[in-house]
Parts: sequence; structure tokens; C-alpha cells
Amino acid sequence: MKRSSNPRPTNPAGPPDQVSERLVLRCQLGDLDAIDELVERWHTPLWRYVLAVTGDPDHGEEILQDAWLRILRSLDRLEDPQRLRAWIFTIVRRTFLDHLRTRYRTPDHAPLDDRADLASEEPAFSWEETADLHRALLALAPIDRDAVTLFYLQGLDLREVSEVLSVPAGTVKSRLHRARRTLRSNLEPTTNSRS
Repeated sequence: MKRSSNPRPTNPAGPPDQVSERLVLRCQLGDLDAIDELVERWHTPLWRYVLAVTGDPDHGEEILQDAWLRILRSLDRLEDPQRLRAWIFTIVRRTFLDHLRTRYRTPDHAPLDDRADLASEEPAFSWEETADLHRALLALAPIDRDAVTLFYLQGLDLREVSEVLSVPAGTVKSRLHRARRTLRSNLEPTTNSRS
């Protein structure tokens, strides 16, 4: 796809933005440049989400490519452009789950716990602390890791996370609470051993 030379923000976390809403409308009207802009705008946040839930860059790339095909094929059916963020993450999550089902149907799949450490593009901590955090995230139950990634790392609100995961907001809160408790207990021994 042709990339536009105009600089655009690549982290649309937060409230739904009008730029993405306009891009959706332009895409639905057949504007090919808008498709490129939409992919450019959302690729990085979706890539970070896929990498966080899979822990595997190669598998993550395959999932994201498949998800983009699904997103672009069904974009004309998105009736409310303000719901783009929740809608797009829902498609990526469903694509991940489809890949996971396919992967576990074959007998020679790799266990979830044997995945490579994640590498952050812009670490907020030291590399050692970041690696510990990624290991702790991968140690979470997949449903908890999904909620944490969407809420804390992608900035979706409770309603949006609830929509993406197809569970009530109260369930999302429970998963986040359980995940925070587990992360805290998994990270405290590491933090204390370095002090």
C-alpha cells in the first residue's frame, strides 16, 4: 500500500478521535488514500496489542496481516464510525482466537509459556525491568492478559474492553483486579531482589 508522507499520530489511545471517524467515512466512500492512512494510523497500536497477547513476533505478524484483511473487507459494514476503536480491536482479537484454535488443533504446537521475551519499541523502564514485565504479562491467564493489554496498554475504556471481549463490564473489572494482584505478586520478588 502507498504510504502518505503527511505525519500522523500513531497512537490513537484515548477517546474516539474525529480523524479516524473521517477516515472510516472516506474509506466507505472508496477513497484508497484513506485506507492507507487508516492502516498507518492504527498499525502500531494493533501491533503492540497482538505482540502483547501472543509474545511471538512471527505469529503476531501473521495474525495482524489476517486481521487487516478482515478489517478492510468489512469496513463498509461499520455503521457507527465512533465505535471504530472497539470494533477494530474486536476483529484483531477474534483473528487471534481463530489462529489460536487452528494452532492448537495441530499436534506440534508450541506451548504458551515457551514463547520468546517481548521487546518494547519505547521502553519506559530499564530493559531488564521491561523484560520482567513482559514475562509477568505472559504468565497471566490469557483472559486476564487480554483485559490488561486492552485497558492499560491500549487505553480502551471499560465499556470498550467489555465490547471487545464480549463480557460485562463487571467481568472486565474482576479480570483487571485479579491480573493486577497477580502481576504485583509476580513482580515484587524481582523488584526486591534487585534492591
